Amino acid sequence: MNNIIKEITPLTQNDCFTIFSRVKQDFDFPLHFHEEFELNLILNAPGAKRIVGDNIEEITDMELVLVGPNLSHVWTTHNCKSEEITEVTIQWHKDLFDDKMLRRNQLSFIRKMFERSVRGILFPRETIEKVYKRILDINQLQGFDSVLELMSILHDLSTSKSMRVLSDATFNNDQVLNYNSRRIDKAFEFMNANFDKPITLKDLAKLVSMAEISFSRFIKKRTGNTFIDSLNEIRLGHATRMLIETTHSVAEISYNCGFNNISNFNRLFKKKKHCTPKEFRENFSGTRVFI
Repeated sequence: MNNIIKEITPLTQNDCFTIFSRVKQDFDFPLHFHEEFELNLILNAPGAKRIVGDNIEEITDMELVLVGPNLSHVWTTHNCKSEEITEVTIQWHKDLFDDKMLRRNQLSFIRKMFERSVRGILFPRETIEKVYKRILDINQLQGFDSVLELMSILHDLSTSKSMRVLSDATFNNDQVLNYNSRRIDKAFEFMNANFDKPITLKDLAKLVSMAEISFSRFIKKRTGNTFIDSLNEIRLGHATRMLIETTHSVAEISYNCGFNNISNFNRLFKKKKHCTPKEFRENFSGTRVFI
């Protein structure tokens, strides 16, 4: 697990999903995982290599994969010679579709697909040919219409006859944790709503009616992160969003995200994203749409 990084996506609690579309010559993102679902469409990249969990395969010129929460994955250039690789990535929160909602008969296929996606799902070419243009065009829609289109695409994918699970059933990411706690949910809602303000362990402990030391142990046990690590990840997620969407200086973004020390912000950002905030902004290419 030491070579796998946890990606902090710029998707906030107020977003339904995000679409990232770009044309490029190679794959350069490291092996990673994140808490969000991800649907990845890759066109014109024959010879590239896909790693999902413990599955490693060379891909063809048309690829569509659904990756569940906390499953490690990466695409590498490998033997791909193409100079115009198209990649469209859609990410959404794992709780976007409520569990009770997914239990309804009409959504049973999507629920089963989501359950299988914890091992990664590869869709057959026949299915990709039916939906890829809709995936390419989804960012042309706005608001509620785009959410409906995403649900429609997911439904069509869930009824695919020949989807293939990629990772072995015994492969498991030991970073996968189920919070299943109203106190944790309440604490994270507070941190997401107030990330730009000073937040202390005492504030959160009081919020959930626990002693500081008890809450400190509780959040570590339930999430795998300390309080300060959890807060920093939330703040860094908002910072990456601002680097993409605004022209604010790195210093402004640092302070606007609750970091009072820009040196500390730069250090944490480079540790998590493997580049400086400035490099992240300069290297960013393509279009990112938040819904």
